[in-house]
Amino acid sequence: MRIILTNSQPRRNPGTELNLDWIDSVQMNHSALERRCATLSKRRSIKKDWQAAWLLKSLRCMDLTTLSSDDTPQRVRRLCAKARQPLRQELIESLGVKELNLRVGAVCVYHAYVKTAVEALKNTGIPVAAVSTGFPHGLNPMPRRIEEIKDSVTAGAEEIDIVITRAYVFAGDWQALYDEISAFRKACGAAHLKTILGTGELGTFRNVAKASLVCMMAGADYIKTSTGKESVNATLPVSLVMIRMIREYLEITGSYVGFKPAGGIRSAKQSLEWLILMKEELGREWLEPQLFRFGASGLLTDIERQLEHFVTALYSAAHRQPETYS
Repeated sequence: MRIILTNSQPRRNPGTELNLDWIDSVQMNHSALERRCATLSKRRSIKKDWQAAWLLKSLRCMDLTTLSSDDTPQRVRRLCAKARQPLRQELIESLGVKELNLRVGAVCVYHAYVKTAVEALKNTGIPVAAVSTGFPHGLNPMPRRIEEIKDSVTAGAEEIDIVITRAYVFAGDWQALYDEISAFRKACGAAHLKTILGTGELGTFRNVAKASLVCMMAGADYIKTSTGKESVNATLPVSLVMIRMIREYLEITGSYVGFKPAGGIRSAKQSLEWLILMKEELGREWLEPQLFRFGASGLLTDIERQLEHFVTALYSAAHRQPETYS
């Protein structure tokens, strides 16, 4: 099995001035987007060795996440242990990928558990991401949201997932949204900023496209579909909208922005569809954790199950799979 790994880090998105003419010119063809996504699994079939390799790629692009009301330090430490070794040792040896030092893209927790996660992942190189700014609704007062970001960064978080104020999108107040994200970016300092749009609540593809563009202009390092708490989370069509805005932004500014679908991605088959979409729309560089992440901890269970089937030709019982979180 041959897997290409790269350690190059793209230059961070510096942002641009707010360009209202560019935003107003954005148009989206709903039916064309849906037709494009409907053909993905039909035109591309990944089997056997190639499927196993792409599933390992999915694993490396995963943000292991626990964002439950009953989280505890013990649960966070168990999650971090899984992040350090996401597959069982015998499975790693059977696949012949021991030298790859497989690990996930990051561990994502609430602010209260950032220090716990940082200590558990010490010397592993796995970054800790913190959800901030009144997650999942993002309606806390602005000074409190800024303070929360700074506190998470001080505690050791290297990535900050923030929730935008959706009311600005509904009102078309792009200046207010731009100023908000710019302030969050400044508060992050060296930490990378992921902006959560809450696409299931934005109403139209055009709103999603415009919000994506404003976030990138304001300096977001990643744009992210959802909190995972909405009734509708990441879908292929809405992801395609955001991906095409990333491509347009790259073509015009030369700046790279990452993408993170989150919520509802639980099967290995789904992860392959997103990887195919990234490869075809943005290219090889967006198959690395520096520019692409899955926000889906439940996905790891099915990936491990499919890899075990690849090795043994048998599906393991559900009770043999690791505990998952949400």
